[in-house]
Amino acid sequence: MSSSTGRAQRALRLGLRENLSQFVLLVAVNALVGGMYGQERLVLPLLAREEFGLTAYTGVLTFILAFGATKAVANYVAGTLSDRYGRKPVLVAGWLLALPVPLLLIWAPSWGWVIAANVLLGLNQGLTWSTTVVMKIDLAGPARRGLAMGLNEAAGYVAVAATALATGYIAARHGLRPEPFFLGIAYAALGLGLSTLIVRETRDHARLEAANHVGHADGRHAHLHADLSSRQILAQTSFREPAMSAASHAGMVNNLMDGLAWGLFPLLFATAGLPIAQLGVLAALYPAVWGFGQLVTGALSDRTGRKPLIVGGQLLQAAALALVALGGSFPVWVVAVALLGAGTAMVYPTLLATIGDVAHPAWRARAVGVYRLWRDGGFVVGALVAGLIADAYGLPAAVWAVAALTAASGIAVAVRMYETHTGAGRSRATRSKPDGTTPRN
Repeated sequence: MSSSTGRAQRALRLGLRENLSQFVLLVAVNALVGGMYGQERLVLPLLAREEFGLTAYTGVLTFILAFGATKAVANYVAGTLSDRYGRKPVLVAGWLLALPVPLLLIWAPSWGWVIAANVLLGLNQGLTWSTTVVMKIDLAGPARRGLAMGLNEAAGYVAVAATALATGYIAARHGLRPEPFFLGIAYAALGLGLSTLIVRETRDHARLEAANHVGHADGRHAHLHADLSSRQILAQTSFREPAMSAASHAGMVNNLMDGLAWGLFPLLFATAGLPIAQLGVLAALYPAVWGFGQLVTGALSDRTGRKPLIVGGQLLQAAALALVALGGSFPVWVVAVALLGAGTAMVYPTLLATIGDVAHPAWRARAVGVYRLWRDGGFVVGALVAGLIADAYGLPAAVWAVAALTAASGIAVAVRMYETHTGAGRSRATRSKPDGTTPRN
């Protein structure tokens, strides 16, 4: 290490308080990322039926399949590029890809244009959301990783909820196009401007943590050293390492469920004759509870551990899905989607924190990319499974099937995953010292 590099690293600090201004900025940037996603949550399923005449559920869900497939790949690529070239260039590239999305949705003369817009949106979400996750983990250090992920995911999904609610009211007043997508134009321009001009690179923070990294005292992760190849990281995160692979598979089931909620819930609720304004409330309530809940659950996992929240959250999701299938009125569905949001809040930031706990800082960005490859692959699986079941047996049957898969996933996590964070005791033991280093036990 050169003397100038050494001085630069000594000037860095790990921790939320030490990096507060950049952390808050990245929270705001991720809120804009969530807003880009939220502009579609209600409007596109209704557009598919009312303007493009799609009647088969599998046809309606093709936009989610395109989104999920490209986002999953972009997540993996984002991790690799972030380790190689730095975080900020990947973030800026993701925002450049966002610029045409709302324009394509506004001008789309056919459903193929919508699919093309969602390919770009998937690339945007994979590059930008993955990078903000990695940058916040870089800045926070090991002691407050759950809180950092809770804040990151809360910002994104509160923005999803707020935008879904706003587009619902705009659509009720002005129609499904073009006014609801004006929000996306503003989000893309602001996100690109902030990321280009104000966000700073965080890769050196990860290098600082790596230089002072201490493995678990029980030696469980001795084989997860700093020099793993990308192929080895893929294998460990996907199959071999019990906690990371269990988190990856649970994440896939979570987004399988979210794909169902995004693509088919508005159509299911519309069968009861609910007006667009009430559809907007339901479309917003689920990500709102999910988003705000993560402000609590992310930090809670730093105290209680990751595993109880993941298992409990998935079982609560399964129960909420069962209530969606059984319900037939607005009040019942309000309770159901609120419970679904609470369960997802327990699961979502905690899975990311689990990956951060186990992965070595030298290749953590790539491990996050692999996890998010699996997780957002759930959109693809969900679009296919839910669409085929709904076409064959009806919408409630698709909801019941996903409820069963979610419950099974929670049981699998309970059996396979070990606890990766031992709560407050471990947080104190691994908290960074004022000079940015980590005390050795």
